[in-house]
Amino acid sequence: MTEDTADRVTGGFNEARRVADALLFEGYVLYPYRASARKNQLRWQFGVLVPPSWQDAQGEHTEQRTECLLEPRRADRLLAELRFLQVRRRTVECPSRDGEGWSEVPELELADRVLVPWDEGGEERIECEVPLDRLAGEGHTVRFDRPGGVEHEPVHDGAGHVVGRLVRRSRPLAGEILLATEPLPGPYGALRLTATVRNVSGWAPDRRESADREAALPHSLIGAHLLLGLPGGRFLSMTDPPEWAKPAARTCRNEHTWPVLACGEGRDDVLLSSPIILEDHPSVAAESPGPLYDATEIDEILSLRTAALTDREKREARGTDARAAEVIDLVDGMPAEVMERLHGAIRGLREVTGEVGGGVGGDVGSDSTGEPWRQPVPDPDPDRGAAAPSAGLRLPTGPGLPWWDPAQDAMSAPGQDTVSVDGQLLGVGSRVVLRPGLRRSDAQDIFLAGRTATVEAVLQDFDGETHIAVTVDGDPGIDVRRQQGRFLYFRPDEVDPADAPAPEPEGGA
Repeated sequence: MTEDTADRVTGGFNEARRVADALLFEGYVLYPYRASARKNQLRWQFGVLVPPSWQDAQGEHTEQRTECLLEPRRADRLLAELRFLQVRRRTVECPSRDGEGWSEVPELELADRVLVPWDEGGEERIECEVPLDRLAGEGHTVRFDRPGGVEHEPVHDGAGHVVGRLVRRSRPLAGEILLATEPLPGPYGALRLTATVRNVSGWAPDRRESADREAALPHSLIGAHLLLGLPGGRFLSMTDPPEWAKPAARTCRNEHTWPVLACGEGRDDVLLSSPIILEDHPSVAAESPGPLYDATEIDEILSLRTAALTDREKREARGTDARAAEVIDLVDGMPAEVMERLHGAIRGLREVTGEVGGGVGGDVGSDSTGEPWRQPVPDPDPDRGAAAPSAGLRLPTGPGLPWWDPAQDAMSAPGQDTVSVDGQLLGVGSRVVLRPGLRRSDAQDIFLAGRTATVEAVLQDFDGETHIAVTVDGDPGIDVRRQQGRFLYFRPDEVDPADAPAPEPEGGA
């Protein structure tokens, strides 16, 4: 291992943190970004590791376990970084009427914000660097603790007078990271790495707190995730490992987290283990102007609705949390060209049309996050139209017309095709058994493994790929799905024909 490889991994950690930040703060504060909103009453859903006593009482998780495969090659050490949030419970106080002390209040209204009680999340990092030879056998344990405490922040009005204060209370918490390796059989010199993150805080709820999750959260690790680096070596993809490593990859046990290769395509020396399932080499969309903390919403709609909040609502959002205030300022100051690119992007067509970035050309600037954006300029040939995404398809051109017109595409009519699976033709009405593939499936698909379904259509996309649209047997919403055309889609290699007659090809035998 050289300093160059170590610096490369350190730079990779910096790059991976951009994605990791989206995980760490996902759901931190939801639209409409006010503490009083019902959506913000139940928080902290991802990567929460509670104290052992709370796990015993309520069944939430105390630890997360990552198992992955690596090839040491020239590497002689492993870098690890655990990131999580520690809850800081904030209250608002004003001077007592007698002037002798402070009294807690439900809100403090200022000219630019309305301060209210709120649970803030402070980012914590536990970093370690361990020689690989120390991970063999029982492995190496890194223990850490974070003390509790009380902080006071004075609040001033526009004239500079102290009109209140914020009181932040944090509770002590403790944890450990256990890192261990074992060699894989065979001549490849590969290792299986197990990384276990565990909350070992000694807090125990009293009778009043035994069913109160809010009491356990200050003693919990929130949004916990791991960054792992191997200077001079490489991690293997868990979804697309080399052929020789597939049997070992299938036996890896990951609990409450999932490891993916981080950084750009071609990088394999940095791994991100996340409580939210990702694909290898995840990245933040270039169109994203900044964090909005609410991935259940579409960025464009979220930005427009945030911009439409009343002044009072925006003041309360600014007083709820500094990150909520940043969202309000981001949306209020968003340039029109940045808002326009939130409308969406068809990335697959860029290879065909030759389009780069967000426009035909223009000057490159930056948005509020420092990310580059391209100022659109008029197309010198506006009548040329976009290049067709598939041979033989002529697309309409001109203002106000869609990029694709189904009326011009004779291949777009659904439900008229069949596909052969294991020598049997499948089409509308066929019965199938769902066998989701490990590479292309998300958690929702995997939940359906082994269920029977009915084929509603066999479709082809512009890339020539075949997709089978199905409804799952026993789904009480089948009628609604059929009425709206909202089906579930699987590839031919993700279904098995059920014991039912195959449909006749269109036109008869």
